[in-house]
Amino acid sequence: MLPTTSNSTTTSSSEHHHAFKKPIKPHNQDHHHLLTKNIFSLFQTHIVSDTRFWLLTAFIFLQALILFITRSSPPSLSPPHNGGPVRADHGHLFSHFANSTTNWHSKYDDPECGSGRVYVYDLPSMFTKDLVLYECDDLQQWRWQCGIGTNDGYGKEASELAGIVPDHFLPAWYRTNQFSLELIFHQRILNYKCRTLDPESATAYYIPFYAGLAVAKYLWIDDIPKRDYHCNKLLEWVQNKTYWKKRNGSDHFIVIGRIAWDFRRWTEPGKKWGSSFLNQPAMEKVTRFTLEKPDGIYEDLSIPYPTGFHPQSRSQLQQWQDFVRRQNRTSLFSYVGASHGGSLDNDFRSMLLNYCYNETGCHVVDCAQTACNNGSAVLLKAYLSSHFCLQPKGDSYTRRGVFDCMVAGSIPVFFWNRTAYDQYQWFLPQKFKSYSVFIDHEDVLKGLSIRKVLEGYSKKKLMKMREKVIETIPNIVFSRPSNKSEIIGDAFDIAVEGVLGRFKYEKMWDEEWKDDEDDILTR
Repeated sequence: MLPTTSNSTTTSSSEHHHAFKKPIKPHNQDHHHLLTKNIFSLFQTHIVSDTRFWLLTAFIFLQALILFITRSSPPSLSPPHNGGPVRADHGHLFSHFANSTTNWHSKYDDPECGSGRVYVYDLPSMFTKDLVLYECDDLQQWRWQCGIGTNDGYGKEASELAGIVPDHFLPAWYRTNQFSLELIFHQRILNYKCRTLDPESATAYYIPFYAGLAVAKYLWIDDIPKRDYHCNKLLEWVQNKTYWKKRNGSDHFIVIGRIAWDFRRWTEPGKKWGSSFLNQPAMEKVTRFTLEKPDGIYEDLSIPYPTGFHPQSRSQLQQWQDFVRRQNRTSLFSYVGASHGGSLDNDFRSMLLNYCYNETGCHVVDCAQTACNNGSAVLLKAYLSSHFCLQPKGDSYTRRGVFDCMVAGSIPVFFWNRTAYDQYQWFLPQKFKSYSVFIDHEDVLKGLSIRKVLEGYSKKKLMKMREKVIETIPNIVFSRPSNKSEIIGDAFDIAVEGVLGRFKYEKMWDEEWKDDEDDILTR
């Protein structure tokens, strides 16, 4: 069943801390020149005698200091109370300043939703449900996408896991498509506690466009106009909306269930891969979540791939954490994957596959021989029985296997920094060594033994790292709450609260900057 617009929404208290964005400076050159002259005149006249000048200077300096400290910090969700799941602590420095800026924040606070409220656009069906594949004849090479809309995007029930996980966990497991996040997120946000039906009261505006489904159909077809059609039409539609025009989309966000590179087609001749959606000028200020982001762009945020585990409640999530903690892990490490095949002699995944076939202590699952799409019983069994799991880059730097592995309580081993360390800053611990192992792929190609590196970890260190992985599980799963009002504190909650926090403080910066500027110009 696909998401449908609801006429009601529930609210509850939410208090979190989030990252700032640099204040927007005036763009008009004459205006900027006038402001500079006024500041210089004010400096000459009052540098010694006017205490208001020094108060203003101190105030601006404090704001700049807070911005510098918090600019790159991911948001944090407070650990759930009342017996909720154990989760990784992602607290940040901004909390130390929160109490000292109470008056500054007070006019922005919502007593029910501390970070603000989100408005969900009701898009025409051509941008949502009409894009969901129902007939397998539509795309032969994408047959596994048929039925992606089943159970609101979560997929079919994973009944094949019976006997691998206790029966009471089976309702939480699905055969979830790794590209189904757009549907899952849409369904969740329609029932979000701080969703508002009044756009005037919103802090953030969500665009539930299934961009991944719109573009994927034409990625391997040399027809760029078709590949860009829905994206261009969506931008035409949203740019005519009143609340887009107010801030040119800077308080809007979108979730795309594919990697960013599928939407950043290069302009050079011969560069034909993907859509140009994220390169369009209209998208410049829109915050976008993708499964893998590029470096250095503030508006781009990476979000975990959906796994097959979707807990129905906070207590079920905590029970799962206890279950994976008690597992008897008989293999030192596992590798789940397949080679590229063909003539790629230097394919690192092929090398890992051969290595594991010939190395003691490795539980190998060859996806060329075993169906690994959307999760499988053999995949979960491998991760549950292994201390470590090898995670090379996939077709891009990231891969869903990282999250499948961690949900099972196995410690990921990375070979490229960009597979995880340069991604998912809001969701994974920032002390990389606390939950993972890094072995440079170049060292492996030169003959470094993966097994010997992993055997070097003491039992005590192993237990500590696994506990950090288990603590992180709530941050990387997308729950399917049986009680719509229950707040589980999962990846969805982190993403939405993070965006709301960002937008809230950006608007605060804009208004404070304008107030300070007006005060200087009128003196």
